Amino acid sequence: MKLVLEAAREIQEFCEDNDWRFCFIGGIAVQRWAVPRNTNDVDLTLLTGIGIEEVFITRLLDRFESRIKEDALRFALTRRVVLIQSGDVGIDISLGALEFEELAVKRSTYFSFTPETTLKTCSAEDLIVFKAFANRLKDWADIESILRLQRDLDWSYVDSQLKPLVDLKEEPEITSQLEKLRRLSENEPNLH
Repeated sequence: MKLVLEAAREIQEFCEDNDWRFCFIGGIAVQRWAVPRNTNDVDLTLLTGIGIEEVFITRLLDRFESRIKEDALRFALTRRVVLIQSGDVGIDISLGALEFEELAVKRSTYFSFTPETTLKTCSAEDLIVFKAFANRLKDWADIESILRLQRDLDWSYVDSQLKPLVDLKEEPEITSQLEKLRRLSENEPNLH
């Protein structure tokens, strides 16, 4: 975990030096809001908007080693994700442009993981939205873990942000699955 936190601190300093708006999501945010689990990479959302992503991508690729060996710029533009690394740690940077991503970055706060490492992570509610939208088994496990520890969540915010994303993805079962987990968690003892 030490190498992951060092890589996160390095990309955070780079983003801050460039006055970029960003926040950590994924495994690092899970370390803050849920039962900590092992993570071997860094995930963050970087607000780029639409149309000027190439400026951000080029700066990132000039500073960090790409994990895409052929035409990393085109890959990033097409998939809206920059895959770089710091040492042996992978860093996945989502190029944010949605209103939800802007809100997630605006709502993000700093958290001290160690005395020398303070990182800007998304809120617990935003992490739930990111994880539910991704809709993978490990994401649902992370949501269950968040719900075990975080009992004072703003569910109206979660619902208002997740619904348009789910509608866009045309996967209404995501909302049903989250509601099921929410009901189950309300009947469990608080672990916090």
